Amino acid sequence: MTAVFDPGAAAARATDAILADTLHSTHRGVVVDSPPGAGKSTLVVRAALELADAGRPLMVVAQTNAQVDDLVIRLAEKNPDLPVGRLHSSDSDPYDKALDNLPNVRKSAKVADLTGLPVTISTAAKWAHVKVDEPWRHAIVDEAYQMRSDALLAVAGLFERALFVGDPGQLDPFSIVGGDQWAGLSYDPSASAVTTLLAHNPELPQHRLPVSWRLPASAAPLVSDAFYPYTPFRSGTGHGDRRLTFAVPSDGSGPDRVIDEAAEAGWGLLELPARLTPRTDPEAVGAVAAVVRRLLDRGGAATSERSPDPVPLTADRIAVGTAHRDQAAAVRAALEAVGVRDVTVDTANRLQGREYDVTVVLHPLSGRPDATAFHLETGRLCVLASRHRHACIMICRAGVTDLLDDYPSTEPVQLGTVVKFPDGWEANHAVLARLGEHRVAWKP
Repeated sequence: MTAVFDPGAAAARATDAILADTLHSTHRGVVVDSPPGAGKSTLVVRAALELADAGRPLMVVAQTNAQVDDLVIRLAEKNPDLPVGRLHSSDSDPYDKALDNLPNVRKSAKVADLTGLPVTISTAAKWAHVKVDEPWRHAIVDEAYQMRSDALLAVAGLFERALFVGDPGQLDPFSIVGGDQWAGLSYDPSASAVTTLLAHNPELPQHRLPVSWRLPASAAPLVSDAFYPYTPFRSGTGHGDRRLTFAVPSDGSGPDRVIDEAAEAGWGLLELPARLTPRTDPEAVGAVAAVVRRLLDRGGAATSERSPDPVPLTADRIAVGTAHRDQAAAVRAALEAVGVRDVTVDTANRLQGREYDVTVVLHPLSGRPDATAFHLETGRLCVLASRHRHACIMICRAGVTDLLDDYPSTEPVQLGTVVKFPDGWEANHAVLARLGEHRVAWKP
């Protein structure tokens, strides 16, 4: 008899093993790979609480101020009595003002003011300027795959042991200069912190979180196969656990038909006629706005394991993802023109780590004459296709599969570099093949 997969038990076993290595391993580091929505922040908070309970002073490194503030708030919710230090910059508005309402949180721009606290949290950029006589016994590095290795080098002297948690499928760390001169070297400063760490310390314990609590059962298989072939994961929910329904029936238009398809199958592809277009393709942008407008007009409601009663699909639970900032600006203007506000519209870079009920995505290759490395980057498509709890609607012009076949990779091969797998060409084909099963052709 085949054993039934228990997502809660699988996640608990993985977490217990991670915490055991974090608290008791003799290695200086522990690496945890996490798929989208697998509970990275939950793991970081739990590990911080366990280390604090064990009497081990801890520093936490995050990549942005928003991530730092979120972790501080989560820690305060879990243990309101735990003293937490929020090390911030000297800017005029350096942290979320919600922290002012937390009596257990001490905030300062000087690390000396936070000495002796069980947990101190700040960004990698701020930690890089900190000097201490005695290092912390432990550190937790959150979103470690978004951290460049030179940023890790700048803070490595501050701690003795560290837990590195991150998502290997997300976008690579951002660098404003080219890294060709370092390509293939084990100390490439533009590589991610985890890549460089494991290149020098291959013996470090490596774990993975096996369950995504965000992605529905309709999405997890595709995202896992297309972007995480060597570290597969499952959805924490079954096919009948979530439902997206609409009070207003379809009017038969392309936007309504793709909405119904996505509500039923979890995926929808609104395919516009093949055409080479400017980056801010007016028809594609208009199609995005039309889909979002109809999502709101039709009175959507979401049912899930979080709430057996239907929860209205409001504007703040919908996001639009694009590849470029000018595309995002064009979508915002189009939404404003049809009276839609409070919908999140941003690039893949800024949507990382965020979660919505429904996402509407302008495909990075839609209407393009070529397939550049930027548009083929696996992390970009992975982020755009993995922000949703219920449904993802992709908007794209026809002809992208032909474009992919006409543009095989021409990037120079660097000796000594690790080949990223799957590559963008393969991942795009895998995603488009699945979306093709839920295609709605529409001519605006």
